[in-house]
Parts: sequence; structure tokens; C-alpha cells
Amino acid sequence: MTVSKFSAELREILEFTIELARKAGALMLEGSHAIQRAGAGGVGEKKNAVDLVTEYDVKVEDLVRGEIARGYPHFQFIGEESYSSGTRPPLTDVPTFCVDPIDGTTNFVHGFPNACISLGLIDQRVPVLGRLPLAPVAARPLPSLAGALIAVEAIRRKANSFSRLAGAPPHGVMAHALRSVGSAALNFGLVAQGAVDLYWPWDVCAGIVILQEAGGFVTGSKDVLHDGIVTEAILTGRRYLAIRGVAETLEESSIEVQKRIAREFYDTVEDIPLDE
Repeated sequence: MTVSKFSAELREILEFTIELARKAGALMLEGSHAIQRAGAGGVGEKKNAVDLVTEYDVKVEDLVRGEIARGYPHFQFIGEESYSSGTRPPLTDVPTFCVDPIDGTTNFVHGFPNACISLGLIDQRVPVLGRLPLAPVAARPLPSLAGALIAVEAIRRKANSFSRLAGAPPHGVMAHALRSVGSAALNFGLVAQGAVDLYWPWDVCAGIVILQEAGGFVTGSKDVLHDGIVTEAILTGRRYLAIRGVAETLEESSIEVQKRIAREFYDTVEDIPLDE
């Protein structure tokens, strides 16, 4: 959690969010079982796994929207499913829940356990609350991209950048490995935990808060100011770079290391327009 104009209420809102995540998780498990039965030919209705994951995406979002409307009727709501279908309310100063009902749908449809609900709260256009079960490790040095473990999303347009990250000098930086977990929220959690050094996603709210609370650094695309402040332009820009908390050195503070790593990263990868 971060400071907001209603900080005194944040603990209560966090408890509400935890309970809401449990209810949504139960519905997700119901959907997961239905998908597995469909794959085994055990569902009588003419639905395949893709139909069912879409159905449960909407069901979970509707559940969350309804619970929020009852608990916090004056808060606004942005849901990934409704946003994707064209319902795109502008971001305002009003407290706004930002929800991806099933983050990691490909994992979800295959029964791969890396899927979750992403529940975040934005206030004054800044992420202020999010939750994942984590056990952060002590900050340790991150000298450069060489040797880093980097989480990515397997998008074909990033293939050249992946080659540069993993390749040997002079054309690459020889990162230790690239990982594609398949869930943006869980990837942010892994960076916050320190299990992953960097994450290069496209889409996110709850994960930003969690990472910042763990000493991590979040910035936007190549052309924004990389100062660790998540502005509205970064939040709505759909391109992010997340860097774990790092230990300071005799020469650099933690944030100076993170800023340098961000510059090194964007000097390595290709900048890909969102409309490509």
C-alpha cells in the first residue's frame, strides 16, 4: 500500500480486497474444473475450453464489480474484460479499482497453475493498493543486465530484442536467462520477491504497488523519464519495465542502480510501437 488521501481507510479496503480475491479464486477454480472436464469430453454443453475461459473471465469480473459496487459504491471500476470490449472510462481522481479477472488466461485454459486475479486500486491517478502472497528476499546487487534473470512475454515482435538480451557481446548483453511465466501480476510478484531481476510487460496496477512496496522500480517506455515515479502517462501507456529492489553500492544508491539498469535495458532492446 502507498499513501493516499484516504490512507486511514486503506487497511479496511485491503481486507475487503483479500476477501474478494478469495471469492473470485473459488469461482476461478470452478471454471478451471469445468475447462478440464470439457477437455476430457465430460461437459454435455457444446462449449470448448476457449468458450469456457471467456465465460469465466466475464463471470469473475461481474462478481468483482458487484462486490465493489456494494462495498464501495462511490468508487469507479475498470475491468480488463469490459475494457477490451470497448467500455473505456477515463481515469479520474476518484478511487478506481483496476481488475484483470483472470490474469494468465492461456495458463488457465491449460491447467497450468500460474494464473490469478489482479486486483489493484488507483487513487488520484496513482496506484495505491495491491496484494499478492510474497516472501521478499534481502536486496542484493545487480551490477548489469549481464547475468540477470529477465521475465518477458513471448510476443513475436520482441524476438529481435530477446536475441539481444540473451546473445553474447558485441551484439547482445548475455542475460543469464529469459522466463515467460504467463501472468503479468505474478511476474510483478516475482520481481518484488527478488526471484526475478527484471520484467518487461505490456499491460498492469496491483503489481506496480506490490513491487514499489518491496523497493522495486517501475518505469514506462523508452522515451519517458526513468525516475521511478509512475505517472498517469506511464500507468495508461501499456508499456512498462519493472526492476527488483537492489542493494546500494559504495558508488551508487539503489535508485541510481535501477535507473542505470533501465537505461542499459532500453539501449539494448528495440522500441516497438503499440499499434504494430
